[in-house]
Amino acid sequence: MERIPILRMGRYLLVTIQVDMHDRLAMTLQDDLTNRIVETGATGVLIDISSLEIVDSFIGRILGNVAAMSRVLDAETVVVGMQPAVAITLVELGLSLTGVRTALSVERGMELLRASQEAHLEESADGRTAG
Repeated sequence: MERIPILRMGRYLLVTIQVDMHDRLAMTLQDDLTNRIVETGATGVLIDISSLEIVDSFIGRILGNVAAMSRVLDAETVVVGMQPAVAITLVELGLSLTGVRTALSVERGMELLRASQEAHLEESADGRTAG
């Protein structure tokens, strides 16, 4: 069965989609990714879709679902490298990808994850000292 590799980079997971996504592969990625978040205790997920030229409504919903599931598992998701045509298609389909943060590059996406992690740690520290 075809699978998309999920790489661990410290406390983050990196997914680079290098193949045309079809529905079964998207469902497998969703399952694999949520399992890896639990296994590794990852706090962030970076999904690089720069190779995707087409995203249909199902794949768009899967990206939204992955972000929602990641949040429930205490990990933030950032999607990077979205092609202009993909962005246009998602808007035309009425998919807003609620809860999915985006960035133009992997580097910028990693900066977003780090900044979010630092803010989360500061909130945790403030909560401990306030009580």
